[in-house]
Amino acid sequence: MAIAITGASGLIGSALSSALRGRGDQVLHLVRRAPRVADELDPGVREARWTPGADLDPEVLDGVTGVVHLAGAGVADRRWTDRRKRELLESRTEGTGTIARALAVRAAARDTSASAPPRLVSASGVGIYGDRGDEVLTEESAPGAGFLADVCRDWEAATWPAGHAGVPVATVRTGIVLAPQGGALGKLLPLAKAGLAGPLGGGDQYWAWITLHDHVRALMFLLDHPEVTGPVNLTGPHPDTQTAIVKALAHALRRPAVVPAPTIALRLALGEMASEILASGRALPTVLTEAGFTFDHPDLTSAMAWITES
Repeated sequence: MAIAITGASGLIGSALSSALRGRGDQVLHLVRRAPRVADELDPGVREARWTPGADLDPEVLDGVTGVVHLAGAGVADRRWTDRRKRELLESRTEGTGTIARALAVRAAARDTSASAPPRLVSASGVGIYGDRGDEVLTEESAPGAGFLADVCRDWEAATWPAGHAGVPVATVRTGIVLAPQGGALGKLLPLAKAGLAGPLGGGDQYWAWITLHDHVRALMFLLDHPEVTGPVNLTGPHPDTQTAIVKALAHALRRPAVVPAPTIALRLALGEMASEILASGRALPTVLTEAGFTFDHPDLTSAMAWITES
């Protein structure tokens, strides 16, 4: 296969690019800087420039059988001001619209007797469900309330041009991605190793988590199964409370899990973002499992063993 990736320099994108090349696929990184030449790139990689919000020449995607769209400003990179919230929204909707329109043009121009339409796997988040306590959430659950829920609704809606043109689209609602470096554990892991990590707030909120390893495997599974369309929860099969996750990490590291960080302190430090971090989402990967996907790290024990041994 030939797969285009936006956000290929990020935690998930770089791991996905490596895994695709490892199985023999060709990879096109869509970048916002000047593309590098072949001699400067790893084998199996080429680059092309794109600008989110502008039109992308559909010829850039010639020969591409699938696109994984991951690009978007980091939700937790900065404190949320009104300006930052606009950046978070626009970086998702404008970039997704650019990719969707280019795929729609390419789908319309293809020789239907000779080729299948390209596949789009486009990022979204379990934040679409809002703060739902211990309610079990599947892809059929209604969206919730809150800033991230609104962003995710608009984000997924921006794929419409591609779907309307016959492109098989899956919008992947990603949960908390657990990895040895970066992701949700990027700042927590050093604290845990020092015996200083504890639950956030009350700690009873559910985190729908997935390891980076399984996340990448699931993206590749969806590329290989274009018949799976619509929303797909990219989460592990057993969401756990934030307290359970921290305790499992501390146990794997043979370190204590100390007193929770008070909710009021988090709100003072993080502002409005604290409400989203403290939100509870018990999302299940119903579509994935019914399509036949199996997890290498289905529970916290196997997940934490992978994280601490990697």
